[in-house]
Amino acid sequence: MIQRYFNWLRPTTWWSAARRFTATPLRFGAVAIAVCLSIVLSAVMALSQSRPVQISVLVQALETAQWQSVIESFEAENPDIDLNMVEGPNATNLVEDLYTSSFLLGDSPYDLVYMDIVWVPKFAAAGWLMGLSDRLSDAELAEFLDGDINGGRYEGELYRVPVRSDGGMLYYRTDLLEQIGAAPPDTVDEMMQISQSLQSSDAAQWGYLWQGRQYEGLSAMFVEMLEGFGGFWVDPDTREVGLDQPEAIAAVQALLSTIETDVSPNGVTNYQEEEARRLFQSGGSVFMRNWPYAWALVNGDDSPIAGKVGIKPMVHQAGQDSGACQGGWGFGISKSTPHPDEAWRVVEYFSSAPAQKQFILENAYVPSRRALFNDPDIVAEFSHYPDLLDVIESAVLRPPIAQYAQASDILQRFLSAAFTGQMSPERAMQAAARETRRLLQS
Repeated sequence: MIQRYFNWLRPTTWWSAARRFTATPLRFGAVAIAVCLSIVLSAVMALSQSRPVQISVLVQALETAQWQSVIESFEAENPDIDLNMVEGPNATNLVEDLYTSSFLLGDSPYDLVYMDIVWVPKFAAAGWLMGLSDRLSDAELAEFLDGDINGGRYEGELYRVPVRSDGGMLYYRTDLLEQIGAAPPDTVDEMMQISQSLQSSDAAQWGYLWQGRQYEGLSAMFVEMLEGFGGFWVDPDTREVGLDQPEAIAAVQALLSTIETDVSPNGVTNYQEEEARRLFQSGGSVFMRNWPYAWALVNGDDSPIAGKVGIKPMVHQAGQDSGACQGGWGFGISKSTPHPDEAWRVVEYFSSAPAQKQFILENAYVPSRRALFNDPDIVAEFSHYPDLLDVIESAVLRPPIAQYAQASDILQRFLSAAFTGQMSPERAMQAAARETRRLLQS
């Protein structure tokens, strides 16, 4: 009896008994824990699979509201994607700054980039955008306007798919031209002659309104004049600068002469789009250079010249071609997005013909797809769109170079100096060319 007691106290005997006593409950507990973990893990996976992927993009405040119906249509067809359109400032330069800051800081919160056409070279050169050439066939690309697609490329790669286009054009008063039996002008000289004829008879106070203030609109306007005089700004392939060539100087002189002859008011050197539009809409001028947005305003119910306005491609020098500065907006995909395929589905949908048509009919923007300019529903609402296609087809790009913002600032400063009489056109353009060359070499 005593021996058995001491045998029980031996460690090996005690441990064996303890194992027999606890083995079954421990095995049961381990299995229970494993089953619970499996259930929780399955629930988490199921929840994550059912939760929509969020795709974020920063857009100007005005357009955020304008895109709402298209967003709703997209999410109804794509319930696995939650499109988060973040409301940004209305000033495009501030939106560009916010995108730039987010990329420079790393881990950008934006999966998509809603881009002005002139941002593409800078963003692509910095490595912030995903190439999209492999996502669209040549046949699909051919459905868009050439200028819009070319404006989305950098060094041969496509980085932006256009969703709405834009281009500068000449607005003219049809009733005033009819008074003197004049056809809409094709050349700068014809426009000047018509303007002076109508001004001399007091039919109009001014002949031609344009954007002469020192800002990006000045560069856009001047690109059209450069094209119309056979000149160029920067060749993106050779990096050659043409601002000090005779054609560019002649384009500056032609614009300056509109001020010197009182065809344009002295104040035009402070005009942006809206200053020109308001004066033209009040009946104060025969011609105006502006973007397509102005059409709905000058033909609105409260406009004194409603129904008395025509549009055509910009005037040019005899023997040269017309040019419309290519503008517009489109989507690129952030290189850092964890959801490139879902982001592409947003791009694909918003650039599609049905989505563009919906957006245009609601907001009067310009399509990037060629066929929509003659769509019966769109033409019924906006009868001038077939004529608008002629304008947009003559579009020219601002130089697609990574240093575009700095190059534009240089051009603006020296154009302003020439138009305000601080420098002659020759000296201004020579100085602009020198600074631009230094920029490109740095």
